[in-house]
Amino acid sequence: MLKGVLPLVLLRLVADAEDYGWSVVLRLHELGLTELTEGTVYPALTRLEARGLLSSRLVPSSSGPARKYYAITPVGSEELTRGAAAWESLAATVHAALSRTAARSDR
Repeated sequence: MLKGVLPLVLLRLVADAEDYGWSVVLRLHELGLTELTEGTVYPALTRLEARGLLSSRLVPSSSGPARKYYAITPVGSEELTRGAAAWESLAATVHAALSRTAARSDR
């Protein structure tokens, strides 16, 4: 399920602040999504950029190669708004279904 909502979470994180891949991975881990690795996150960021939802720029680093920073685009902001609304609706529906199932098993 997480891979299905990963693009939405990535859009939210990058909307909060322009960021580079490894930092995004660390922020996901701070949220408790520790099973997500750079092997999952980097390709997802690349797909979002290919869809025009993120833009990127290379920033020189004093400690190694240049870092690719991602920023949300206006189209990405629209997708974030749409996706967040869809997620909230789906989550409410699933919660209602699970609550009803739990109530039936309590009988």
